[in-house]
Amino acid sequence: MKRVSVWVTVLGIGILTALAGCQRGSGDGAVQIALVVKTLNHPFFMDMEQGARRAADSLGVRLIVQGPEREVDVEKQMQIIENLIQRRVNALCVAPCGSREIVPAIVKANRDAIPVLVVDTRVDTETLRESGGTTACFIGSDNYQGGVLAGREIIARLNGTGRVALLEGIPGHETGDERKRGFLDALNDAPGITVVASQTANWERDQGYTVFQNILQAHPETDGLFACNDLMALGALEAIAAAGREGDILVIGFDALQDARDAIAAGTMTASVAQHPQEMGRQAVLNAYRLLAGESVPREIPVPITLVTAGPDSAE
Repeated sequence: MKRVSVWVTVLGIGILTALAGCQRGSGDGAVQIALVVKTLNHPFFMDMEQGARRAADSLGVRLIVQGPEREVDVEKQMQIIENLIQRRVNALCVAPCGSREIVPAIVKANRDAIPVLVVDTRVDTETLRESGGTTACFIGSDNYQGGVLAGREIIARLNGTGRVALLEGIPGHETGDERKRGFLDALNDAPGITVVASQTANWERDQGYTVFQNILQAHPETDGLFACNDLMALGALEAIAAAGREGDILVIGFDALQDARDAIAAGTMTASVAQHPQEMGRQAVLNAYRLLAGESVPREIPVPITLVTAGPDSAE
């Protein structure tokens, strides 16, 4: 314990020294780290905030958590980031609503010497390079591999033969695009499985219901569904129930939200890919703190993914 106390003390001295030179932070001298999420209304980002707050409390820093009302509101998230830059926070941890759209805000933070750590969704590398912007690190899961996990589970459950549908996230959004790509690549190993429909439901539960209801009407023979997040999957479950098809269609989601876990336990949902958002939040604050102390941090900080099922082979 003494060794940990000395480490925290040394970090604290380094941060205070840095702040004295740049006059950044709150008026009372406290270190301010901002976490900007895609939305404050999603359980995934609520969990991320919990992990971030625990880390901030343990380190004695002030944490500001903000985000738009809806994940699709890229402009609002940009405004939030620009306001935080004007407040001269010491570090920014951002889960981008748009992988390309976020780049101008990152460049502005760079100009004010505010380090930017990217969480959950990667920034578009080419757009960032062309703009001359930089980020300190990426903290998150491998969404592509999560999609592969979902695809392999569908293949196993359907014994390599069947008709499946896909509910996508926001078009052009790196997170959903990678999950979709991983899922479809996994299905390449199962020529007996056909994708009958692939449509966006924009990450939202009500759209998951409406879109999958339409898919079922057009393709009543559908055997399985992969939804790129749990909210869309839960909406699809409601559409399945309304059609009197409970138990007939496999449903795999992504995020392992509590409602999804409950549905898996009840047998109405097949599985979900867990990402551990609390660990993302914790790592974001911890590594922002280290950067402010003058330490180097890894360019990539992976957070593991696991498949949650009701069976004995579940990874959780």
